[in-house]
Amino acid sequence: MKQRRAVAHRAGPGSVEDFVEYLRSEERGESTIQKYARYVREFLNWADGAPVTKAAAVEWKESLQESGEITPATVNAKLAAINAFFRFAGWDECRVKALRLQRSVFRDPEKDLTREEYQRLVATARRRGKERLALIMETICGTGIRVSELRYVSVEAVESGRAVVNLKGKIRTILLPGKLRKKLKRYAGKNKIASGEIFLTRSGKGLSRCQVWSEMKAVCREAGVEPAKVFPHNLRHLFAKTYYRVYRDIVKLADILGHSSIATTRIYLLSSGTEHAQQLERLKLVC
Repeated sequence: MKQRRAVAHRAGPGSVEDFVEYLRSEERGESTIQKYARYVREFLNWADGAPVTKAAAVEWKESLQESGEITPATVNAKLAAINAFFRFAGWDECRVKALRLQRSVFRDPEKDLTREEYQRLVATARRRGKERLALIMETICGTGIRVSELRYVSVEAVESGRAVVNLKGKIRTILLPGKLRKKLKRYAGKNKIASGEIFLTRSGKGLSRCQVWSEMKAVCREAGVEPAKVFPHNLRHLFAKTYYRVYRDIVKLADILGHSSIATTRIYLLSSGTEHAQQLERLKLVC
């Protein structure tokens, strides 16, 4: 059998920057773009100037697995990034296979944010005079929007009761609950925000994901919530779990969350390991 010749490539100084521009032209989300760029740079730094080959990519994959410092899911995320880079560069022969992961049936309880913990975070933020942060958490958790979609929560959206989100090439309408609308309207009036985005910095700019993450982390200790549980996306998970427990409609939930696949929504609905253990106990199948 004829063996394929190993092909070596070199990444130029501007390769990652060109890759980033390509991802933007493909209308990929900014968080995805930054994550892919970071992982590609990590791989190139690991290669330390050596030619890029399929063997090098496989070796990096093995080193990630052997380190034991990251989860298999994170390994796959890094492999997805370099595979996308290889595809962009025309180096398809360098692409590597992702790890085969069995679908989990429960969520790590150490990262599972409960309703009570969420309420403590909101109460703590208000007690410390951080009304904007409290409202941001209530907006994400009360509607299921992404933190990157907060910019669509405007004075006009509050007036109409619906925010039209245009992200990742998809347009969807988010309904704002009446109680939330009243709070947002009061906040906008108090801060003299007559139109446009409601959640702004003191200089009038939109808030970044990192800013929201940092502000949430700053109140978690006082709220008595483990820092590992405190990040904006976990509020979206809590919305999804709560909605499904009440209505049991995964198809509608997928539409609300803006998911293209119900398989993605299913990940949001995983019970905690503690809940899963209790479910097994209730089966009473051990004599």
